[in-house]
Amino acid sequence: MLIVGGGYVGFYAAMRLQSKIKNAGGIVTVVDPLPYMTYQPFLPEVAGGNIEARHSVVSHRRHLKDTELIDGEVASIDHKNRKASVKLEDGETFEIPYQDIIMSAGAQTKTFPIPGLAENGIGLKTIEEAVALRNQVLEKIESGSMESDDAVRRRALTFVVVGGGFAGIEAIAELEDLARAAVRRNSRLTMKDVRFVLVEAMGRIMPEVTEEQAVGVVEHLRSRGIEVLLNTSLASAVDGKLELISMPDKNPVDQFETDTLVWTAGVQANPLAKKSDFPVDERGRIKAGTDLRITGDDGPLENAWTAGDVSAVPDLSGGGVGGYCVPNAQHAVRQAKRLASNLLASREGGELVDYKHSTIGVVAGFGLGKGVANIYGRALFGLPAWMMHRGYHGLAIPTFERKARVISGWFWNMLLSRDTTQLEDLDRPRAAFRAAANPPKKDDSENDGGSKDDAKKPGEKTEVGAKK
Repeated sequence: MLIVGGGYVGFYAAMRLQSKIKNAGGIVTVVDPLPYMTYQPFLPEVAGGNIEARHSVVSHRRHLKDTELIDGEVASIDHKNRKASVKLEDGETFEIPYQDIIMSAGAQTKTFPIPGLAENGIGLKTIEEAVALRNQVLEKIESGSMESDDAVRRRALTFVVVGGGFAGIEAIAELEDLARAAVRRNSRLTMKDVRFVLVEAMGRIMPEVTEEQAVGVVEHLRSRGIEVLLNTSLASAVDGKLELISMPDKNPVDQFETDTLVWTAGVQANPLAKKSDFPVDERGRIKAGTDLRITGDDGPLENAWTAGDVSAVPDLSGGGVGGYCVPNAQHAVRQAKRLASNLLASREGGELVDYKHSTIGVVAGFGLGKGVANIYGRALFGLPAWMMHRGYHGLAIPTFERKARVISGWFWNMLLSRDTTQLEDLDRPRAAFRAAANPPKKDDSENDGGSKDDAKKPGEKTEVGAKK
């Protein structure tokens, strides 16, 4: 059995299937470029320094002991002939034959062809992005506090998030909370020196909550000094110089510079879906039936299953956008469990059960003690909502050992306060060693100040000494 992707669906399905498939004489194979599942609802808190990065990911090898794990990328799928092409990091490719396949490749950040966005922006879809954001904010606060040039200082201390969905709101709130803690420990700055800007193209934020709650969240963010620009879009980000325009008339709104541009304006199904012979919809999602079998115009495909963000699963509860389940962890985890049960039932000639789940609500955290929630139609705000947020996600992250690490980390953070220590040179881990191994050459003469070859040209930076 081949499982494509080790995220929510792939991880939970493998956990449910591995021992049963092994006992039946088969093997479950999971192919994913990463050796872990990322619990994405925790990424804003990782960026904000409230959760240790390693605690928000779950090791495949530790918890999928009866599963064959391949750290690679499925490049294409030929379901007609039951084989998939896998590409490893070193470029080597090979084929894997299979009997059943579960398509659970998830989603990736959706971007638009905005000039400068690819070169200057960063998403918040991976643990690496979350860690980089935390260090970026702390580094810019420190370097900005030392800067004498007002324009450079303003640019360093300006932080922009594009996208007013859950990810964007939680991201900017957590980063502002982190910045506030760092500024308190820096006597050269006050929060008046720091600028946070949220850009949202629609007329409201967070469509998952009520209109009244959305307005309340905007008021809350603005009370913290965060600029919330609705009906506004990013037109250009070339060289970190942002150009904002109004929507839908596209008139100029503002221009300013920033070193930190976070893009959270949507996700899209993994492009792998289009590299297979499975039926896909107009949004590039694999078509699924209510029983989670891949289903085309002629009915379900044999031995082919899908769930999660890469798939278009009909929402029988009636609450889904466009009639389909929204791409979130709440659906993905439950779909994975139903998929595993249906797959086993299909092998044993049993009855397949349709997936149906009515959401209990939504929760979001905005930093320590702050949040919003809508549980069974009941609106909560502030501390109660934050407690609901932490309680739900603390229990939802898979495995007991990860729950224990996350919850204990929250406890020590509350007791000892947030850790704002910045980690530098993570992108150049060998810099210190190379500097030690290649010390500066001594002058051949005490009088000539060194040879012409040793002299550094104007504006030239040494490789290890230069700092981003």
